[in-house]
Amino acid sequence: MSAERVLAIVPARGGSKGVPRKNIRLLAGKPLIAHTLQAARDAARISRLIVSTDDEEIAAVARQWGADVPFLRPPHLANDTAGQVEVVLHALQAVEALDGVTYPYVILLQPTAPLRSSADIDGSLELLATSGCDSVVSYCRVEREHPYYMVTLENEHPRPVLEIPPGLTARQQYPAVYLRTGAIYAVRREVLLEQHSFYGKDVRAWIAPSRRSINIDRPFYFELAYFMLAQPDY
Repeated sequence: MSAERVLAIVPARGGSKGVPRKNIRLLAGKPLIAHTLQAARDAARISRLIVSTDDEEIAAVARQWGADVPFLRPPHLANDTAGQVEVVLHALQAVEALDGVTYPYVILLQPTAPLRSSADIDGSLELLATSGCDSVVSYCRVEREHPYYMVTLENEHPRPVLEIPPGLTARQQYPAVYLRTGAIYAVRREVLLEQHSFYGKDVRAWIAPSRRSINIDRPFYFELAYFMLAQPDY
């Protein structure tokens, strides 16, 4: 893929609801968005790194951490109902018009996944290029939260979401299941343009360890990410 152009898009609107101003909130001494920008800058396979934002303050922080902000996102793509596909399509088409080139590969890197590594980015892009698939999406293996442990409540009575098949008596026998992390969506340009999708018909999974798969959508996950970043091997 070294000869192919890869556009990395980091979406960061100003009006986040779950954690207000989360994209520039400090995490281990750096704005949240900076962790994603550093991983993207360290990735060997990214040709162009941009941030799509409607917010001047976020734009200034993004530039300080090495990203280009070639435009401010229009208001209709910065509200609660704007879809991420539309945001990425707008960014792709705007950048291609500015640069006068096309980008055969696009990777969406959400700043709410600050622990993804440059190796995750490069590995997913390599898989996208070599497999011939439509897209590569990041997942992590589910352990304690296996669906066989999950219940719904009916009049305060727990009811299993899934019945455990006969013969499965130990956790080690359960089939492996995986959770989409939101850290990486790598996709071919034509899939985005023609199908308006990050997936397409042939999706491959990039498996990252749970410790690199925190997705910050609530204040608790800021604390968890801070704890992980404080570990000696981070």
